[in-house]
Amino acid sequence: MSQQINKQLVRQRFANRLQSYSDHAVVQQQMAQALAEMIARNVESRAFSRLLEVGAGSGAFMAELLQRFTVESYYANDLVEESHLCLSNQLDRFAREGFAINGVTINDFQFLAGDIEQLETLPSELDLVASNATLQWLEHLESFFARMAQHLNPDGVLAFSSFSTANMHEIAEIAGTGLHYHSLDELEHLASNYFDVIESREETRQLIFSSPEAVLHHIRQTGVNGISQRTWTKSHYQRFIAQYRERFSCPNGVTLTYHPLYCCMKKRTL
Repeated sequence: MSQQINKQLVRQRFANRLQSYSDHAVVQQQMAQALAEMIARNVESRAFSRLLEVGAGSGAFMAELLQRFTVESYYANDLVEESHLCLSNQLDRFAREGFAINGVTINDFQFLAGDIEQLETLPSELDLVASNATLQWLEHLESFFARMAQHLNPDGVLAFSSFSTANMHEIAEIAGTGLHYHSLDELEHLASNYFDVIESREETRQLIFSSPEAVLHHIRQTGVNGISQRTWTKSHYQRFIAQYRERFSCPNGVTLTYHPLYCCMKKRTL
């Protein structure tokens, strides 16, 4: 059963785990690289004048983009205000180590704190809107697609990764709650009035953990448990552990399934 998203709780959980996120969010890191490569395959230029990243977090996706593109004005949004420092440190590292293509650094960096669905003002005339592993937290996706189209240039691109219907199904099957994940077809349909799909794909990735307890630790360290404030009793916790071990054991421990999807779209010309 899907559960309504508490954006304040999401913000709190990710803020608490911002420093540990990069070390534990291995799938999201791989998604960042895959999404950046998808963008590079489908855009001719290696330079963007104005770019908006939605859900910039700890800066992993920013790093992947800056290894492949130059950006004149980089706008980064995140629900977690503390993300600003992580992104600034990422930019400092690029400048210090000379990673930027042709030695070009970002001339204008602006951080937009808050819920992307509630922000009153967004930059306009964007070349690219990109988001890695964030759209699953949004509640009104068609409105999001419509608004991003309004702020993109006529030939602008929207590229995102998110998670699909089988994501963390082990947790959902035992706990009975979880995010409402859209299928790739559903996302393409929601965006179809505003964008034409250039490339899209999905995959499943199964991680192996030594125990159900290790799975829960992994989830806590990445902050992705931000949908429930319920405190488990000892008996509830023990029952969850036992059921997880019984239903999802494998030769080296237990499984946790991720179901990433990727999509690159071009703004539809009316």
